[in-house]
Amino acid sequence: MLEALRDEATPNHQYITAMSHFYRGEINRMMVWRQRFDTTTTWAITSTCTIFTVAFSFRDVPHLIFFFNLAIVLMMLWIEARRYRFYDAFRARVRMLEAHFIVPVILQQKSKLEGNWRKLVAEDLLIPAFKVSMFESIGRRLKRNYGFVVIIILAAWITKIFIHPPTDIQKINSIRSFYDALSIGGFSSWFVATVMLGTFISVISFTLYIAKNSTGEITEVGKSSRTNWMG
Repeated sequence: MLEALRDEATPNHQYITAMSHFYRGEINRMMVWRQRFDTTTTWAITSTCTIFTVAFSFRDVPHLIFFFNLAIVLMMLWIEARRYRFYDAFRARVRMLEAHFIVPVILQQKSKLEGNWRKLVAEDLLIPAFKVSMFESIGRRLKRNYGFVVIIILAAWITKIFIHPPTDIQKINSIRSFYDALSIGGFSSWFVATVMLGTFISVISFTLYIAKNSTGEITEVGKSSRTNWMG
């Protein structure tokens, strides 16, 4: 199979061997970064579960604890989005090799080796560049994981207020009483309400925008192709 590709584009066995090792190395670098941002997600979920346990186990714990929970998760989101950009940069190289080197080997079609993909890969090795913006990276991580985490935190925050209202409010039975219960310490009700609504609207907007304007890592295939894979 590989002998068929030994032409002007792939002049010798050393070239194929070098490209195979290069592909293996890029896969390894991609997986290292993948593991790094999976770790960040684990931190976010672990801290959230810990805060949930404390908040609902003790009535005296103020609902303000969810504000810090939200801050921790958003900080993890920022760190993970940055790590995702590195992962995506190496993933782009891997996809380039798969599409323009591995595919010709599988199909045994030398014509598939045509194009300037070698130049693009070489330039990226000389001057590495991110393939997605920080904005899109944040949106992708929200879409995959963090959107659900943030929504759950906001739902738990509201539930905490209903289950353990402030001592000066015996029972929350109206929108007004709920609004008054939002106030805690030096934070007024309008500030807490702004944080809740602002976070919810921002997360939903980011997620919907990215879902509409970004293809993501893997796209859907046609029904016939899916049937062939399931055969």
